[in-house]
Amino acid sequence: MSLFDDLNEDMAARAAALQGRTPPAPSPAAQLEGTTTMNPISSFLAFACLLAAIASGYFLNPYLGIALGLVAVVITMSLKMANVWQKFVILRLGKLQSVRGAGLFLIIPVIDHIVAVIDERIQTTAFNAEQALTKDTVPVNVDAIIFWHVADAEKAALAITNYREAIDRVAQTSLREMIGSSMLAALLSDRKDADEHLKLEIGAKTAPWGIAVSSVEIRDVAIPVALQDAMSRQAQAEREKQARVILGSAEAAIAGQFVAAAQTYAGHPEALQLRAMNIIYETTKERGATILIPSSMVDCMNPSSPTLALALAAQSTPTMANGLAAPPTTPVAAPRQAPA
Repeated sequence: MSLFDDLNEDMAARAAALQGRTPPAPSPAAQLEGTTTMNPISSFLAFACLLAAIASGYFLNPYLGIALGLVAVVITMSLKMANVWQKFVILRLGKLQSVRGAGLFLIIPVIDHIVAVIDERIQTTAFNAEQALTKDTVPVNVDAIIFWHVADAEKAALAITNYREAIDRVAQTSLREMIGSSMLAALLSDRKDADEHLKLEIGAKTAPWGIAVSSVEIRDVAIPVALQDAMSRQAQAEREKQARVILGSAEAAIAGQFVAAAQTYAGHPEALQLRAMNIIYETTKERGATILIPSSMVDCMNPSSPTLALALAAQSTPTMANGLAAPPTTPVAAPRQAPA
């Protein structure tokens, strides 16, 4: 990969980051960049052989120096080392020879060719869907992130050209399909179900490439500003409705308690007097308070008041057979006879 290609990819990644888009996936040549650099062991052995070749050619035999120089070149080209998270896919004369893992290994120069170095660590890819219509025709912008790793290095290297770019495209397509088949309310409230649905859809599409999807997470769902205002007014109206219903229920319960208290006070005037005295006591506990008591309340607190007399009279009035109170009887004086 040339210097101009590096600059072009760097500029494309910067432009995508500034515009909020997903940066382009690295090219296959960039994925093989680690194979062109020598590992520390190969470098040390090649350098030692090169020094021995120079010393042998100068002090002993020039042919021996040339042979040692060729050994240094062979070591540089054949001795490879893979890290614990890497897999080297090797072709021999165009056919798959092996997939080498962590440690040192040898390849035959010119005959063997490393076509891919696969990173098996968990990686992330951010993707989004702009102005995607939901099932109820509401345009939304959705941002999500996918966690994935290479489960089969052979398939990732041979079954597809660039698996990173393919994952990005498949994720975007699956996200748009999920948005189109979902209602806005379900998309906003059931994030877990949407994440699980995307994980299964993307995992089924990437499995033939040797890619395993660990999880998918929806980070943000942006809706139009006008719709946000409408939803806010709707939520406010629902809260006001619920508050009024609760207030009405509380007033009904309080009214029922008042009715029960009135019935109790009607049958027990002494309880009403005690309640009135308790109210006066509660109101006069604060020092320096001036209390104005209506005269009718004072009359109610007087045991000899007409109210108490009427209540006692009502209790002592005999009742008739039909449940109605008998009318009071007034004694009638006998007529006096006229004197003869």
